[in-house]
Amino acid sequence: MSNPSHEIKFGCCFMYPAPGIIERVGADWDWMWIDGQHGQLGGYQDILAMVRASNLIQRPAYVRVPAHETGWISMVLDTNAAGVIVPQVDTVEQAQAVVRAAKFPPLGNRSYGGRRPIDMLGRLYSNTANTDRMLICQIESEEALENADALAAVDGVDALFLGPDDMMLRKGYAMDQPRSIEVMADCLSKVVKACENHGKIAVSVAVGDEMISLSARLGVHWIVAGGDVPFLANTSKEASKAARESATAALARTDKVSLEGTAQPKTIY
Repeated sequence: MSNPSHEIKFGCCFMYPAPGIIERVGADWDWMWIDGQHGQLGGYQDILAMVRASNLIQRPAYVRVPAHETGWISMVLDTNAAGVIVPQVDTVEQAQAVVRAAKFPPLGNRSYGGRRPIDMLGRLYSNTANTDRMLICQIESEEALENADALAAVDGVDALFLGPDDMMLRKGYAMDQPRSIEVMADCLSKVVKACENHGKIAVSVAVGDEMISLSARLGVHWIVAGGDVPFLANTSKEASKAARESATAALARTDKVSLEGTAQPKTIY
């Protein structure tokens, strides 16, 4: 994965084990982030179902594992996901260890024989897997940020993903405070610079005009800008509020109901 051009690709995060959500809204986005670390996915079968839904809508699925453990990384890649996201990679030694888990020899030590890759791609899938299946390391601490250039230089690491929540937490900010230019600009700049130096892809999360604009201007290649949780929560609140306000206003009226010229609903779900 070398010399990435600065064409921004927007991703969507999925935390609930509901493949139907991906089938319904996934095509609005360029790539799927399936969160097997903090989401409610129960293991292999849930992850596999989410990857299959992504395949159905022809979008790449990148799965975050809960740990650096080889078994998790191997299992996720054996779903034929487009790549694996590994959290909290702080040191070069840790990066080299996850490369060994995610890449086939001679670069790594990934075990061969994934049922789904063989079924879909044939027995020679291992010939190209080291380049067409991505390893994305998350930068989520001051130590990782200081090591960003060295982490990007590790052969087999394809992208660095800045985790804004953990970075803010470690800087002493409460989790109800919004991400802002003042907090995130330096972190993003260091990750982007490291990726530019070594031809890797810079990834981060950005919600809202300010953070999306900042990320784009600094050179972030992939931006997570949506997710199943905010879509459900925010739309539910808006719909509930609108329904209650509409009903309250209607009950306060004293005129008679007229059915003439009644407009039909425009929203199609």
